[in-house]
Amino acid sequence: MEKVLVTGGTGFIGSNLVDKLLSMKVPVTVADQVIAPNTDSSLWKKRLDRYYRICKSYSAEPKLEIIDLSVERERLSRILHSNEIDTIFMLSAVFGGREFVDKQQVDCSYGFAIDQNTIRACLNSGTVERIVYSSSACVYPPSKNVPNYLIKEDDVLSTGEGFNSSDNLYGFQKITTELTLQKLSEEYGIKTGSCRFLTVYGPGEYPSTHAISTLCNRALKHEDPFLVWGTGQAERGFTYVTDIVEGMILTAQKITDGTAVNLGTDKRYRIKDVTEMILKIIGYSPKIVYDKNKPEGPFSRALDISLAKRLLNWQPKVDLNEGLRRTIQWMQQELFTSSGRK
Repeated sequence: MEKVLVTGGTGFIGSNLVDKLLSMKVPVTVADQVIAPNTDSSLWKKRLDRYYRICKSYSAEPKLEIIDLSVERERLSRILHSNEIDTIFMLSAVFGGREFVDKQQVDCSYGFAIDQNTIRACLNSGTVERIVYSSSACVYPPSKNVPNYLIKEDDVLSTGEGFNSSDNLYGFQKITTELTLQKLSEEYGIKTGSCRFLTVYGPGEYPSTHAISTLCNRALKHEDPFLVWGTGQAERGFTYVTDIVEGMILTAQKITDGTAVNLGTDKRYRIKDVTEMILKIIGYSPKIVYDKNKPEGPFSRALDISLAKRLLNWQPKVDLNEGLRRTIQWMQQELFTSSGRK
């Protein structure tokens, strides 16, 4: 990886990836899109400020291209060519959490345009040699989300359930890009690999679109009653963001044929237990209320990571308790005053 471009590089996972690459002294260009007008107007500024701080910490000149990847294919191709980019990490996506995946599937479909334009721009650039894609555990059939079962890579489209063979349109969009990248390797010789994430959390996540960031935010604001979506019995394997970043970099170094690997954990925790862990760390004891009318997604989901162990020599290093402490500490410093309130 001599020169790298990260799409979505000011976002949650993207900014952590940029941080790691700069620490490795890899030149990084970021391509990202201004946050949509109907979102928190301060969010884009927070993401930019974080990106500039990361660059400053390594005495690196910021290289940021503001671009709408759903329509600006030719411009991205020129950016790749002029910067002599040889490796691209595809993290730009349309995502907004559980309710978004369930109820805004047309919006999820914009991901097709983003990914296909990015891949075509890589082909046209004449410089890109490898692509790493941020996929998702949403590619798997919901019927595989059961207690004690670890989802394997081969479980994709394995159940004969038609359009129910993935987690809504969001999951199918990810599968389509994975397959495109596999064929790209076969037909054009570009090295590709896909990483299937599961419930990533950690520093750098400003909007509360995932369970842990939402729960930490509410706890730090001392909400009482303390609202938790669903029954609290749903369980997940939660993956700390630096572990995900390490897995993506290893994928760039070791996978060349479009193989998709699970990057997650084989340990699962109930939302109820995670909530209690967060409140204990913060030292706050509100009345907890479970809103059963809110979506909670698949009941139980954790990943078989034996393929990542074998191909990448990768496995998660940060356990949930330590990851929660680091996340809460970052949120206290970044989002809250010294009094612990906004």
